[in-house]
Amino acid sequence: MAAELPSVAPPPAGGWGPWLGAVYRRLRERFGHRQWWPAQDGPFEVIVGAYLTQNVAWVNVEKAIANLRAAGLLTPAALHAAPVEEVAACIRPAGYYRQKAERLKIFCDYLFSRYGGSLDALFARPLGEVRAELLALKGVGPETADSILCYAGGYPVMVVDAYTRRLFYRLGAFTRTDISYDEMQAFFHRHLPADTGLFNDFHAQIVTVSNRICLKRGPRCRECPLADLCPRQGLDEGERP
Repeated sequence: MAAELPSVAPPPAGGWGPWLGAVYRRLRERFGHRQWWPAQDGPFEVIVGAYLTQNVAWVNVEKAIANLRAAGLLTPAALHAAPVEEVAACIRPAGYYRQKAERLKIFCDYLFSRYGGSLDALFARPLGEVRAELLALKGVGPETADSILCYAGGYPVMVVDAYTRRLFYRLGAFTRTDISYDEMQAFFHRHLPADTGLFNDFHAQIVTVSNRICLKRGPRCRECPLADLCPRQGLDEGERP
């Protein structure tokens, strides 16, 4: 039986750390600092957004958040006290609104039962403990948990996603398109300094280049600031993952 192909390629000359640094610098030079995650009302809005953005475009999340803001429900106490039906009505633009309303209420129940409703108390806990607690909540997977930890809690956690998989497979760092979330995240954690600001902006840069240039269909390789690093540039659309 053939051995399974490793998920990460052998390092380039100089190692993965400098290579990742070069990728990040080029993206930042092209797109500027992304100031992500956008939130007018602080960390709780980020948490709400992390739930709402599951399986929906961000423009619809913005509509749902605007509705919650108008209803005065963008604080833990207000959302915790509100009937689930009221929350669902506000977040209808974000899709799966009944399910997401239930899960937001579950988060608020957790926050109040364990931390008296205080995000400061929650985020004062060690990273590993908080992450395990979040992952135990209904509707919270690794990407949602890490978005909450990095963007709301300020922990040094790299959020990865399908854009990360596609971009770094094309760049040759990942050898398989089925590389797992944990393997992708470990790659960045292993080769970059544990810096919340870096992880925050690097992920935002990955999302930006993937949305604008490194598209799933018809990637615009000639416009890409990473073109000379990419062994797959110019390949036919059908060959791309």
